[in-house]
Amino acid sequence: MTWNKFRPIYLLISLLLIISVVTACGGTPPTEAPPAEEAPAEEAAATEAPAEEVMTEEEAPAEEEAMAEEEAPAEGEMAMAGELPAVDPLSVTGDIITAGSSTVFPLSERMAERFQDEGYAGNITIDSIGSGAGFERFCVAGETDISNASRAIKDTEIESCQAIGREPIEFRVGTDALAVVVSQENDFIEGATTEELAAIFSTAETWADVNPDWPAEPIQRFIPGTDSGTFDYFVEAVFEEDEEPILSASNLQLSEDDNVLVQGVEGSPYAIGFFGYAYYNENQEALKALAVDGVSPTEDSAEDGSYPLARPLFIYSDANIIAEKPQVGSFINFYLTNVDDEILDVGYFPASDAALGEAKAKLAGALGGLP
Repeated sequence: MTWNKFRPIYLLISLLLIISVVTACGGTPPTEAPPAEEAPAEEAAATEAPAEEVMTEEEAPAEEEAMAEEEAPAEGEMAMAGELPAVDPLSVTGDIITAGSSTVFPLSERMAERFQDEGYAGNITIDSIGSGAGFERFCVAGETDISNASRAIKDTEIESCQAIGREPIEFRVGTDALAVVVSQENDFIEGATTEELAAIFSTAETWADVNPDWPAEPIQRFIPGTDSGTFDYFVEAVFEEDEEPILSASNLQLSEDDNVLVQGVEGSPYAIGFFGYAYYNENQEALKALAVDGVSPTEDSAEDGSYPLARPLFIYSDANIIAEKPQVGSFINFYLTNVDDEILDVGYFPASDAALGEAKAKLAGALGGLP
């Protein structure tokens, strides 16, 4: 055979061998793959982010409001936390006119004196004319900025206020509680009914005239003077506002100085008197406070009204007055902020934290232009 005859066969075999080797080493050469489409950014972010509940547009504000309500303190809580705006008496100008209860008078007078001592240079007029007359001047004549009251305002008085464009705002400032006291040496009386008190402080000559179990000894009476709000309240509560029976009683000594009354009562086991609870509290070693209608005078019984000779003390104003005369709002702010520092010394109980907090919240609303 010649080479030329077998050459095609040889070339074919060689080509097959080359193909076999290439296939054994990894098959056909790789071809360039087309680039993959990039995923949109939003889809990528959704793919990569951890699975979370998606909040709807309606749910988001609702949740934010709920969180705000949980985090934001109530008005009363804000006020009790001391968040009324601070008052600098030095920067307060303009006059203030108040009138009303003779019982609230000494407390308002004390707060006005402190306001002036700390820098207020204006004039504060405080007239002691009684709660009813004070509301008449505030709600009918419209002459005063603040009305002092030892009782809540009546519906008819509110209507009178509204008739002249005023909406009275009530601010509780304290609690009045009278202590009826005898000497610690007195061993026969621990309490009395309201009816017995009326006899003791009027027509009865001896203790036995009121109760046969008590000694037939003359009753010695020590009471506040007729200019005192304490006298007015006792006459109102025990004698239905008729002062003639108590002023006609025998063995009667009146004094505007409660310390004189304390000394008179502690000096005899047959003496009796009444005055603000604070004076009794200062002299408990020498005096004994009587229960009235079975209830002893305490801060709790005075606050909840169960003690018959206790009542709340108020001042009233109006949002428009506070807006037109900022000095009035500043004084009420100062009053509510500092009253507990002075009230026991004046002779009354503090209002409860809740009552005082509510008063501060009302003022905060008035200062913010709220109704």
